[in-house]
Amino acid sequence: MDEPLLHDQYRIPSNRLPGYNYGQSGAYFVTICTHQRQPYFGTIEVPRNDWDAAFLRPTPLGVKASEYWDAIPQFAPFVRLDAFVLMPDHLHGVLLFDKDEPDGADEETRSVASLLAYENRFGPQSRNLASVLRGFKSAVTTYARHHQLTFQWQARFHDRVVRSEAELEKIRSYIVTNPTRWAKEYDNGEGLYR
Repeated sequence: MDEPLLHDQYRIPSNRLPGYNYGQSGAYFVTICTHQRQPYFGTIEVPRNDWDAAFLRPTPLGVKASEYWDAIPQFAPFVRLDAFVLMPDHLHGVLLFDKDEPDGADEETRSVASLLAYENRFGPQSRNLASVLRGFKSAVTTYARHHQLTFQWQARFHDRVVRSEAELEKIRSYIVTNPTRWAKEYDNGEGLYR
């Protein structure tokens, strides 16, 4: 099978859910990595060799990245933050989009259950997942440049549309336990994943 070409060059196909409107109400699990998985955000600390208590000791840039994540609802008031973890070279988070539906749905019908519903209603694309993450990534990059810190994001991000409450619970568990799995996933701190 031939690879899709753009301007006679290979391109990476989109990992987005085909036909899905990423601006609609819903739950989105996102992963954003630093360029070449560089540990710009800090180091994982393991107190008393207890991996269940592992945590990120953030750099100043890591502190700001967490602050800017927490500020997302200030510039995108339709977003509610859910589970989040910042790791040395990436972050995982769940964003819940809660927009007023055009059919006049009231607050009760826009509960968590309705946020997880898969509907396909296309609308303005400026208030979608990509624009929210673009704003977040831009804020972190601007801070790094202003403070003359070496920093670069990976060009893309990974997302998953959360389709059920059970899936959301599994994702939350994965996010909050991410630091405890660091040693198993990371090759002895040398910066290479197994």
